[in-house]
Amino acid sequence: MDDAANAPFPPADIVIDARGLTCPLPVIRMEAALRRLAPGGDVRIITDDPLAAVDIPHFARIGGHNCRRLVGTGEICVFLVTRGENRPLEKG
Repeated sequence: MDDAANAPFPPADIVIDARGLTCPLPVIRMEAALRRLAPGGDVRIITDDPLAAVDIPHFARIGGHNCRRLVGTGEICVFLVTRGENRPLEKG
């Protein structure tokens, strides 16, 4: 297991361990998690898929969310995505 995935990170409301999943699954899980959060809520995503490392920031940006790469060395990438204001909160 990569130590980067276990490093101390800022707190997140939802953590998604998407290691072993290939795109589009990490992005789909990110979007589903963001829909459950109020604006300003955070989702941390851990991935080892090289395409997800490109797609997560892209889809976060076009969805109006803020995405920060916390770790991007080796095979593991960790992102913190903060839900933007532009989408209604999903009920349920």
